[in-house]
Amino acid sequence: MSSATKRKHVTKESQEECLTVPEESQSIVQVIESKGNNLHEVMESSGAQYLVSMPGKFRRNIWVKRGNYVIVEPIPEGDKVKAEIVKILTKDHIKFFRANNCWPNKFDNDLITSESKDPIKHDESNSQSEDDNDDDLFVNTNRQQPHQNTDLQFDESSDSSDSD
Repeated sequence: MSSATKRKHVTKESQEECLTVPEESQSIVQVIESKGNNLHEVMESSGAQYLVSMPGKFRRNIWVKRGNYVIVEPIPEGDKVKAEIVKILTKDHIKFFRANNCWPNKFDNDLITSESKDPIKHDESNSQSEDDNDDDLFVNTNRQQPHQNTDLQFDESSDSSDSD
């Protein structure tokens, strides 16, 4: 099978909406960090962290970002790598799991707090021009955002004197 055909089948399988409840051996985890070489550090709802591997069929076809949720299945021979990714979850999967009471409560709380940190505010009284509004820019979730300090004031007069 050519790589293009394989990519087509894998992406089609991941985008299909075959919504099924995870089996007893499978668990829902959140991706904490990508360690490289198709290894990801994940966190269970209990707070335990461990490494999982991405199977060959997903490699170079589907990407997992920090904060995404996946279904993993434990592998018995793993010392460092404890499980393997079975499915990468989308928003539709999460809604389905919540409706069927399969979604871990800790992750439910994490989703609520992350949404409350970055609310999209549409205040018509404080309308800005479209050039000044950066709300629709892409945010890379694989990089930790530095804390921005709004108290800092830049001295513009020193910049203008340097350009003499």
